[in-house]
Amino acid sequence: MDKLIITVSLTGGFHGKEANPNLPEQPSEIIQAAYDCYNAGAAIAHIHARDPQGRPTGDPEIYREIIAGVRAKCNMITQTTTGGAPGMSVEERMRSLESRPEMASLNMGTAVADWKGQENVFSNTKTDIRYAAKKMLDYGIKPEMEVYNEAMLHNVEDLIDQDLLKKPYYINFVLNMTKAMQGTVKYSHKTLMFLIDQLPAGSIYNVTGIGSSQLPATTLSLLLGGNLRVGFEDNVFYSKGVLANSNAQLVERAVRIARELQREIATPDEAREMLGLKA
Repeated sequence: MDKLIITVSLTGGFHGKEANPNLPEQPSEIIQAAYDCYNAGAAIAHIHARDPQGRPTGDPEIYREIIAGVRAKCNMITQTTTGGAPGMSVEERMRSLESRPEMASLNMGTAVADWKGQENVFSNTKTDIRYAAKKMLDYGIKPEMEVYNEAMLHNVEDLIDQDLLKKPYYINFVLNMTKAMQGTVKYSHKTLMFLIDQLPAGSIYNVTGIGSSQLPATTLSLLLGGNLRVGFEDNVFYSKGVLANSNAQLVERAVRIARELQREIATPDEAREMLGLKA
């Protein structure tokens, strides 16, 4: 079985410190949180930037500051969002690519964000997806394709047909986001195994479980030979009713479980080799 690639989603574009006061928002906080997670065993830092007021932003200068800060401390893989936050236009969301991360998320279908009483169309039409994929290909950025349901895998196949992807295709199944986004599916072991069965040949997969599904979803993924993502973007609790102290605490638990199950952890350089990134 391949070594386990652990991604940490440090901040996200929905909730902030009101959900957990330990959630990192400003660049210095995000940089330190990434470094702590690197020391705990994470290979990839999934980054959402915030402005000085703590609001989600696509400002490439803030992303550059975060990426430079992470790279100064460690050799962790930097992965920026193009999902942004509810209400952002496609153009705003793509601005993060100007910071030239090694990887970036690429959402594989349109959904409707339902957050704090407001509904926003999260536009990811076929044209949007192809545009983002072409931009990433031109910049040498590896896409992490975020799939919320089985239908979105057809859009992955479209990118393959359009020669907009390089193997291995890296697919992140995002499950249990149903309370915040229409067009997503709940986590169950049957759902996850069904999605895995639909993967295009040449794919590597990662699993993200939102909220209380984080622990069971990620544990099943590592058992099945997949990879996993943990972090405050997806879940701010360590256990029911108990807030996590840090992103690193969630990474440490994932590492501990993996080692108990005799799954070795990939270093950032090992993850680069597995994902076909430039050294």
